[in-house]
Amino acid sequence: MHELGPEDLERFRAMLALFSRVFEMPETYAAAQPDADYARRLLAAEHFIALVAEADGAVIGGLAAYVLDKFEQARREIYIYDLAVDAGWRRRGVATALIRRLQALARARGAWVIFVQADHGDDPAIALYQGLGHREDVLHFDISPEG
Repeated sequence: MHELGPEDLERFRAMLALFSRVFEMPETYAAAQPDADYARRLLAAEHFIALVAEADGAVIGGLAAYVLDKFEQARREIYIYDLAVDAGWRRRGVATALIRRLQALARARGAWVIFVQADHGDDPAIALYQGLGHREDVLHFDISPEG
């Protein structure tokens, strides 16, 4: 398990490639990747967490999360934005290990909760998250900045 920092550009790119494959979204994760300066700034930022799991020198799992400073109380929440495991490594505890590592980082950063979304029909993800936390049924809306 490795938390990425600004010196980990190769692992960062490997995590993006993993997300591209697993989510079948090359236009999102491969077509317009950030340049090295942007990636280094992001990986150095306190509000961003990137974790990778590796085996035999390859990235086999990745997690990207955002730390959100709350306004109503002096506390933080962490949002898991993306979590993926290579198909050949699923059901071996890789995703759970990534989340467990994130829990340790969350405690160290003073977060009171970690939250994540799962799509209807993504039964493996739903089962994983239900095994680690409690479920809340909410609606998600994407609002364009264009109005």
